[in-house]
Amino acid sequence: MTIFGTGRNGVRERGLQIFVDVLAEFAARVRVPGVTAVQERCGAPLAVAVRGRGGVGRGAVAAALADSGVTIATDTVGADVQVLVIAEALKPEDRSAAAVPTPTLVVLNKADLTGAGRPLDAAERIAAQVAATVGLTVVPMIAHLASVELDDDDVAALRTLVTHPADMTSTDAFVQSQHPLPATVRRQLLARLDRFGLAHAVLALADGASTATVTRQLRALSQVDRVVEHLDGLAAPIRYRRVCAAVHELQLLAARSGDRRLEVFLTSDEIVIAVMAAAVEVVQACGAAVDRGHDADAHMRRARHWRRYSRGPVDLLHQRCAADIARGSLRLLGQTR
Repeated sequence: MTIFGTGRNGVRERGLQIFVDVLAEFAARVRVPGVTAVQERCGAPLAVAVRGRGGVGRGAVAAALADSGVTIATDTVGADVQVLVIAEALKPEDRSAAAVPTPTLVVLNKADLTGAGRPLDAAERIAAQVAATVGLTVVPMIAHLASVELDDDDVAALRTLVTHPADMTSTDAFVQSQHPLPATVRRQLLARLDRFGLAHAVLALADGASTATVTRQLRALSQVDRVVEHLDGLAAPIRYRRVCAAVHELQLLAARSGDRRLEVFLTSDEIVIAVMAAAVEVVQACGAAVDRGHDADAHMRRARHWRRYSRGPVDLLHQRCAADIARGSLRLLGQTR
């Protein structure tokens, strides 16, 4: 099994998914009672609750995340991770919503409205200030640009704005000024893109961009992928704990059933390395670098480093992760011989 490669964060697949896949294969092959139930619980999608006061664009953020493959919780109680959506500034009710035990990512939505001239720079400054106040990661976002789809009529209208520039000093000026493009069409474009997205779309088309390129650029401006990346890191400890809980359940099941096949499976390279993969994600989410080498020397270096790390002044979670990385590295070392 290869877990190191060129994938994002150096992990070819999520450790949790590797573990679930290995467990599903074992369950299908040997049909030990109870294993499939553990596998299904472990593999259930992590649920993300999206919260925020009225008017901050909570629904737009939730839709953008759902379109990006994130499972949105229908009930905020019991969600694995929370996204707290704010806009403009941190309000007292935002502070209360942030003070919960659920792992929380703050999204500063409507980043395009945070300042004149260079609104995204202003949004980054506000995000840094909010982060310092609440002690959480804060990511600026323009949620309504994340899932924009432009059809031929949209592109034709935007090209008209390229050849006949409109007054975009304000929303009223854009809609009410004299222009070859009907006011109803301008109003529709404004509702979907707002002035910031509209201006970027027009400039991109003026530079010769294709429709697909404009759509990609608008998505990039939305920052949705950055939000998803931070959510991925925030959820790494949850995925790791799920793996550890599943291993514990299976150990109890093996002890009760006396099934030797399950005992052997739980000490197999596949399981040890899958647990290692989940542990790697946790330490990388905290900014630690993990040696991604494939040869024997790399596996030995990694095992020694993380064994030392596990005995250092770190919390219990990182002690366990470090020990699992060291254990998995030794298994990988054994496979090279």
